[in-house]
Amino acid sequence: MRDGHYLQTLVLKHIARREVIQQIHAQLVIASEKIPLVTTATIWNSLIRHYSLGSFPEEAIQLFKHLQLHQHLPVSFDSYAYSFLIKACAILQQPNLGTQLHGLTVKAGFRPHLYVQTALVNMYADCGFLVEAQQVFNEMPERNSVTWNALITGIIKWGELGLARSLFDRMPNQNVVSWTGIIDGYARMNQHEVALSLFRTMVGKGINPTQITVLAIFPAIWNLGCLESCQSIHAYGEKSGFNDSDIRVVNSLVDAYSKCGCMESAVKVFGFMDAKKRNLVSWTSIISGFAMHGMGKQAVDSFKSMEDECMKPNRVTFLSILSACSHGGLVEEGLEFFRKMVNECLLEPDVKHYGCLIDMLGRAGRLDEAEKMALQISPEITNVVIWRTLLGACSFHGNVEMGERVMRKILEMERRYGGDYVLLSNLFAGFGRFADAENVRTQMDERNATKVPGLSLV
Repeated sequence: MRDGHYLQTLVLKHIARREVIQQIHAQLVIASEKIPLVTTATIWNSLIRHYSLGSFPEEAIQLFKHLQLHQHLPVSFDSYAYSFLIKACAILQQPNLGTQLHGLTVKAGFRPHLYVQTALVNMYADCGFLVEAQQVFNEMPERNSVTWNALITGIIKWGELGLARSLFDRMPNQNVVSWTGIIDGYARMNQHEVALSLFRTMVGKGINPTQITVLAIFPAIWNLGCLESCQSIHAYGEKSGFNDSDIRVVNSLVDAYSKCGCMESAVKVFGFMDAKKRNLVSWTSIISGFAMHGMGKQAVDSFKSMEDECMKPNRVTFLSILSACSHGGLVEEGLEFFRKMVNECLLEPDVKHYGCLIDMLGRAGRLDEAEKMALQISPEITNVVIWRTLLGACSFHGNVEMGERVMRKILEMERRYGGDYVLLSNLFAGFGRFADAENVRTQMDERNATKVPGLSLV
């Protein structure tokens, strides 16, 4: 009896500590016959909760199965244990196992239980079983905001934005979680005007955004280039303390200001960051901003400052600095960064890194080097964009001979994009080879190659 109470106390005290919980688990297996059944049931339920929320949720399922098959006396699982087991199924994306648990909850009398049914709604919706999720939802005698949010969020995950919006509009008590979910859904589906409009409506109703809400609306802000909204979020972050407490918000601010065209504000936000809190995302965001605005020297200086702070760059950081060197005409610096990436940091470049290098060499007129590099790219990662980039450089610098070679490479991969034919035709025409130019146009028509029409905002 005393051992049971002692183990129960330990479980509650160390519920989040995996090593301690495993030791308690072992002790319980050894001493379970000496401990009253009601006490062991409480401990087993707590262990299931721990395993479900941990890094290995399958352990909760394994423990549940073991207890059902091998325990000398049946364990009475409570509603929380079933809720966490169903949560484990959602994390593991195992809806079939979740369906079996659903049946067990009905037999155990938990059909009207709010937490169990909400867990089922979440599991089915998260796994894409939307019909089953709605059926459980519709049959619930009572629902709370968590239930509504679970269904709405799950439906959004699978792209059913219209259905999610209709549920959101019917929700009796919309809270910041539900607003954040629907805003994030519209932003992810590239309906940025709607996302921003919903955000403003939410604020107008007196619902204060959380850090998650702010992070969800940033993509809409920078895709629309809405500097005013970016400034408003900045001010709100200062007032609410988000800018001090959450580095993700500040990093997103740097990114948003850059993409909204206000590099000066991006630099200020970055400069006001606590140096101890700056992470690799912070540095990559400011370097990417400089690259976007053609400020190659500033990007290079930032990269060196990052290294001075012993921050190790990753592939994204190198992609940003290579882009900065390309747009800033810093060819030698870009080649040196590429060598550093491969030889010192031992990072495998992908097609985007090679694309930046070829674009950089092409802009500088170093076409032979660009072609040589394009030919060295592994066939497993190369794509037609690499060769189109080089074709554009050939057209700009008037290299007809290389342009023909590059066009042959492009036609090996794709024949239906009209822009390629137009570039080569114009290149021929620019050198007076009108018969060749006409021949290319004829091929374009014969192959039904299409070109996206131009668009003017004037």
